[in-house]
Amino acid sequence: MSDLFYRALWYAGFPAFWVSSSPVVVGAEHVPRSGPFILAANHTSPYDIPLLMRHAPRLLDFVSITEVFKNPFVAWLYGSMNAFPLDRSRPDVAAVQVILRRLKQGRAIAMFPEGGFRRGPESVFATRRIRPGIGRIASLAQVPIVPCVLIDTHLYSDWTSWMPFKRTRYAVGFGTPIRPDGDPSEIEVKLVCDLISLREAVLTRFQPHEN
Repeated sequence: MSDLFYRALWYAGFPAFWVSSSPVVVGAEHVPRSGPFILAANHTSPYDIPLLMRHAPRLLDFVSITEVFKNPFVAWLYGSMNAFPLDRSRPDVAAVQVILRRLKQGRAIAMFPEGGFRRGPESVFATRRIRPGIGRIASLAQVPIVPCVLIDTHLYSDWTSWMPFKRTRYAVGFGTPIRPDGDPSEIEVKLVCDLISLREAVLTRFQPHEN
């Protein structure tokens, strides 16, 4: 495991996002600067990962789905930046052990508890549901969960959003860490509530392309 490739990608990608966007970032001070934690974000597009890399003040080990790792190039790319797969179709003991081991090493783990791309009526903000498991992991590792909300990152799917005019507007919000106390299901209920509240707080400072 090495952070060198992650940093290289950050420096390579930063100029393209910097010249093309005018983002709103809220609550970065809530992200721990040291020690282990889980970053739990909603998932709207493939661009969530590079934009989290851009704005999170910590290096993140991303948990992805096994389907993505079936592509050899993507598997190499993600693996080189310390990402690893989780099989959502069954209890993936091996992946959970990787998460716990890395948290024990003091690293920050980024997870998308919705389990895939979810927008509009399918998002956690409409369904108030996430995949179970993140509460149990936080409880086992005794680490906090930092809620994170991403808005309009999907705009980068349009090539015109990459034009160097700082016109692309998206938002990233980080919430107050959730302590790993209590029953795992209660932790997950609080995470859902905090994600919804955080989104509303971010929207007061950001006019989205679409809600």
